[in-house]
Amino acid sequence: MAGAASPSLAAPAGRTLNLVLATSASVVCFWAWNSVATLGAFYTQNLHLNPATTGVLVAMPVFVGSLGRIVVGTLTDRYGGRAMFSFVLLASILPILLVAVGGTIRSFALVLGAGLLLGVAGTVFAVGIPFVSAWYEPARRGFATGVFGAGMGGTALAAFLNPRLVAGIGYFPTHLLIAAILALMAVLIWFRMQESPGWTRNNAPVLPKLLDAAKTPVTWKMCFLYAVVFGGFVSFATYLPTYLRDVYSFDPSGAGARTAGFALAAVLARPVGGVLADRLGPKPVVLTSLAGVAVLGWLVNLQPDGEVPAGLTFVAMAAALGLGTGGVFAWVGVLAPQGKVGSISGVVSAAGGLGGYFPPLVMGATYDPATHSYSIGLLLLVGTALVALAFTVFAVRGRTPAKVAAA
Repeated sequence: MAGAASPSLAAPAGRTLNLVLATSASVVCFWAWNSVATLGAFYTQNLHLNPATTGVLVAMPVFVGSLGRIVVGTLTDRYGGRAMFSFVLLASILPILLVAVGGTIRSFALVLGAGLLLGVAGTVFAVGIPFVSAWYEPARRGFATGVFGAGMGGTALAAFLNPRLVAGIGYFPTHLLIAAILALMAVLIWFRMQESPGWTRNNAPVLPKLLDAAKTPVTWKMCFLYAVVFGGFVSFATYLPTYLRDVYSFDPSGAGARTAGFALAAVLARPVGGVLADRLGPKPVVLTSLAGVAVLGWLVNLQPDGEVPAGLTFVAMAAALGLGTGGVFAWVGVLAPQGKVGSISGVVSAAGGLGGYFPPLVMGATYDPATHSYSIGLLLLVGTALVALAFTVFAVRGRTPAKVAAA
């Protein structure tokens, strides 16, 4: 069971170190997971891809990373965070190297297949949520999961560094560097990370645990909400470089820097969402997030002109999405029954990843080159956010840490 450790069992220094290690591992994995998406312009040019095909390519790691979270979350309940963090980091090395080879020989099929395998890096989220939850009491799990969730800042690193590294040291050496960092992080995790004193191995068979999680009503409610907020973040983080190139004519480095700023804003907002959910309850945090996404999605659709208006709009969108991701997973930490944190968080985080899989495909398929417009995709985002807002108001009952109950 990935349960909470009492303050008497878990020294603050121990849990802080393990929270830092878990977050660092997440940063590195998100960097690797987003490596294909951040070089979308490189693949478009060198592999001669159209917008729809580029959308398929950048979405591939998201697809496997999403579905894999279901299994990885349950395996974390059985084997613990230390073993599963190490596994995910090491298992991501070969796909990164295959991506390097595929891009070098200009093989679309190899990059696509390697990107599919690279999805394993995206499963890190389902490892970290039960791991850090076990170190913190329920009243502080919003904080803990929010800080760990800031590991998605690896997308900002990928967006900012990858185009510059490719321009500076070359495409193949860039991927060798990422592979080396994955290996070093795995070694650090294996020798320095520890399980919470309150954690005990859960040896129940995986399939019954997943079916049990699927029967819990809160699982599907949180799946839908997380698919909107985290899926929105993933889709923007993966497709924004292409969007900025098509709509605002930025070069790869300029688009990457701005995508990094978007990701950083979401990263900073996520722990804020978790802390606010601890204090105010998750429901008002999630409602604020969804309302902001709906309004800002409409503003993005208007294609605000000028660096400052456009930049502020995208940063505000990132903050709204980050706030929501922190709020939703704080809700999961409060509502998930004991012994089901790993399985439920695996299913919910999978839904979030899948929420980020389809939008790039829609954006690529609905792009209008004559007007440089992505209006259809953005208006679909607005509509989805409004539906989720109404769902949260009427179908999900608010809970605070002091009022934990099955929803």
